[in-house]
Amino acid sequence: MTNAQTTTGQDVVDVLMADHREVEAIFVELESRQGTPEHRRQLADVVIAELVRHSVAEEAYVYPAARKALPDGDQIAEHEISEHADAERTMKELEALDPSDPRFDELLTQLTATIRHHVQDEESDLFPRLRAAVAREELVELAGKVEKAKKAAPTRPHPAAPDHPPANKMLAPGTGLVDRMRDALSGRPTSMQELRDKQS
Repeated sequence: MTNAQTTTGQDVVDVLMADHREVEAIFVELESRQGTPEHRRQLADVVIAELVRHSVAEEAYVYPAARKALPDGDQIAEHEISEHADAERTMKELEALDPSDPRFDELLTQLTATIRHHVQDEESDLFPRLRAAVAREELVELAGKVEKAKKAAPTRPHPAAPDHPPANKMLAPGTGLVDRMRDALSGRPTSMQELRDKQS
């Protein structure tokens, strides 16, 4: 990596906060309750895929970095992983529901509240502390690892899957491959770009 890339490249916090903004935009659209039931189902599928990829990448690289760099890193990492587990259980239930089911909006409200709380925690506490404690070069390197992990990560919730290294790093790519095959066969969108392409 050249020096220019190090100083101008996005760090891991930039990458994760961009994910947070994208997820929030989808939540806002879902909360408006506009669009056909099929569109709302597809939006829910996209937000689930985005959240799963994001969580897998954080658990593989960001939380281990926090454990190493922060005096209370273990406690923070375990708290964040616990929040991911709660969200994943909700996503698993949501994944199976038709938007016409009354539980769909109930679970969506629950998921939105959990994720907004989690984002607030990370952006007000964990992220600033990571930037203060970890060298910029390392944060930029972590951004690359997180982006790479998201490409291979699962796109569906797997609440029973391991959420600590090294097991999560070893198993996530295989699970991700199976999920992407299922998505392709079923036509399930896993990004806003895919959803826009389906609609055009």
